[in-house]
Amino acid sequence: MKVEFKKLFLLVFVLAFGWGMLLAQDHGQAQKNSGTETEQHDEPGAEAGHDDHEGGEYDPVSTVMGHIADANQFHVWKGVHIPLPVFLYAPEHGWTTGLSSMFEHGHTAVDGYVLNHHGRVNRIADPSFPKGEVHIDEIVHKAEMVGEKEKDVYYAVYEGREYQLDPPSTIDGGFLGGGITSFYDFSITKNVFTIMLAAVLLILLFSAVARGYKKNIHQAPSGVQSFMEVFFVFIRDEVTKPMIGEKHYERFQPFIMTLFFFILFCNLLGLIPFFPGSANVTGNLAVTMALAVITFFVVNFNGKKDYWEHIFWMPGIPAWVKIILTPVEILSLFIKPFSLMIRLFANISAGHIIILSLIGLVFLFGENGQSIGGAAGGAVVGGLFTAFMNLIELLVAFLQAFIFAILTASYIGAAVEEHHHDEAHEGAH
Repeated sequence: MKVEFKKLFLLVFVLAFGWGMLLAQDHGQAQKNSGTETEQHDEPGAEAGHDDHEGGEYDPVSTVMGHIADANQFHVWKGVHIPLPVFLYAPEHGWTTGLSSMFEHGHTAVDGYVLNHHGRVNRIADPSFPKGEVHIDEIVHKAEMVGEKEKDVYYAVYEGREYQLDPPSTIDGGFLGGGITSFYDFSITKNVFTIMLAAVLLILLFSAVARGYKKNIHQAPSGVQSFMEVFFVFIRDEVTKPMIGEKHYERFQPFIMTLFFFILFCNLLGLIPFFPGSANVTGNLAVTMALAVITFFVVNFNGKKDYWEHIFWMPGIPAWVKIILTPVEILSLFIKPFSLMIRLFANISAGHIIILSLIGLVFLFGENGQSIGGAAGGAVVGGLFTAFMNLIELLVAFLQAFIFAILTASYIGAAVEEHHHDEAHEGAH
């Protein structure tokens, strides 16, 4: 057990150190960019308000949110990035394809598209902006009042003129401050790449396990088959059988297993601070929404007559009570998958935010390098708490996959359950 504890401690230390190095690189790059921007702002005619890390100050909110957001490239080390394919479509222009490296980290615009500070593609919707490849001076960030709210607005500076960037479309459609923009992004982002990687790893893993079962017929499992057998038996005996029932659980076992392992692999990959990890897949609302929608259709397409009867007109309940309960039951059809979506998204995002915030104590206590003692104190406090949080996050990675699987199984179990009202009624008489 001592050896295993040492291995676990080493793993946690490496993860904490990796996140710290990644954040330090971004802070150093931000200071470098800030110095460049400050020089440019001192020139005659330069506009005030460019506050992106102005003066080299550490901006914890912007840094943390930038790390948990999706991007069109992987940040490896300092100025080293791994580009990803981009597929962009604007109705009035058509397709623009290539690698994210063609934007030269925000120094080149291609067909009006640029890469912002967080590595995400934006578009300059102004029709006067030249098409093709053009060099831009810089991308600046301003906090501006839009209506009664202060919003972050980005501009591309080309030949001394500022062109406002049209940000990517957001899922809320403008209700929570986002919007539907002038282009469609079908790119392979960090999250998409990690989803594809998780799928490939799962296919390879389950293929190896399947070969093991074929090879070891009527024999004790061995190798990777033996390791995975524990998970299979646990999901079957603790999730699908109790929740769905003996009669129907085998039909849904593959679906529940797929959900569990997909979420688990994405969670674990997200804890790795280096390529091919670091993507916040299940902390992305679009991903958890897709999983919730799939669950919604699986549950309701397999709903029995009794399931729908209990939703729309519950037997054995007075009519006046049904008028009250029926709308509640109909709402529950959508509330259940919505709760699955929010729970997974919130827990995973919160873990990443806490870890990155704890690492940021180094810069806050050290006053951006001005106080060595403060930086050392921040490193000790932040490092210890980060190591502890990494342990918690490892647990949460398994726990959230399990919770999503068991709740889905319980919803399916309620949908396929067969009630015997007639038999119960006769027995009462």
